[in-house]
Amino acid sequence: MKYVITGGAGNISKPLTEILLQGGHQVTVIGRNAANLQSLTDAGAVAAIGSVEDIPFLTRTFAGADAIYTMVPPVHATTDWKAHIGKIGKNYAAAIQESGVKYVVNLSSVGAHLAEGVGPVSGLYRAEQALNTLTGVAILHLRPPYFYNNLLANIGMIQGMGMIGANFAVAEKKFPLVAPADIAVVAAEALQSLSFSGHSVRYLASDIVSTDEIAAVLGAAIGKPDLTWTLFTDEQALGGMLQAGLPEEMAKNYAEMNHAIQTGDMYADFFKQVPEKFGKTKLTDFAKIFAQVYNGK
Repeated sequence: MKYVITGGAGNISKPLTEILLQGGHQVTVIGRNAANLQSLTDAGAVAAIGSVEDIPFLTRTFAGADAIYTMVPPVHATTDWKAHIGKIGKNYAAAIQESGVKYVVNLSSVGAHLAEGVGPVSGLYRAEQALNTLTGVAILHLRPPYFYNNLLANIGMIQGMGMIGANFAVAEKKFPLVAPADIAVVAAEALQSLSFSGHSVRYLASDIVSTDEIAAVLGAAIGKPDLTWTLFTDEQALGGMLQAGLPEEMAKNYAEMNHAIQTGDMYADFFKQVPEKFGKTKLTDFAKIFAQVYNGK
């Protein structure tokens, strides 16, 4: 089959493309930089260099595909992050309609059931809604939870302040986490089987823990067994992100998202539809990667 994958050589798009190529499929990968796609084109993928803000480009690239994988690439220079994400969703919808694609696997997020109050995920709500305006197109929205990789942002805090934390603290078996590679496996299965119909949602997870367990497991892996999770106020978290150099728009949205994790709103719908099968990557597996990055290896 013929697939188009957005997201370039990202943490999900790259392993997803590799799985599809290994299955003998034709895969076109959309990216902004040909050099970043070199390993994928060497493996047999076709590079389509362009922007997801260019609807004619997307339409041409999508044409003839049996199915596509959509995601909103990260952006730093925006004054309204939620609106930007929603706009990309509208771009995809327009290009899908014009190109005639009939199957779409879309990367969304836990919390995308909420129109407001969950930071950038409220933008993904808008993107989902834009795609759901399409008729005659089967769309599967994947809603993964907090990425393990996000925890790497805490390395500077641990090294400089001897602590790890955020403006949320979650109890035992209430904090789902996921590995990007595990998302790629689910996306690949959906794209190859095309067994979904209508407009549906699927939640994902690799592990469910507590934030105290995160601190304990990561602390043990880096030789800091006394590491504990610290709950910051929203103001402290926002100030810390701004001090670390994060753009104000992004910092405000992350603080808002984390607040929704703290209140439980972010994961309310997830716990109504907990996935039957989890990804293979557990917190203890990720801790080994965390330690390698922490130690600069």
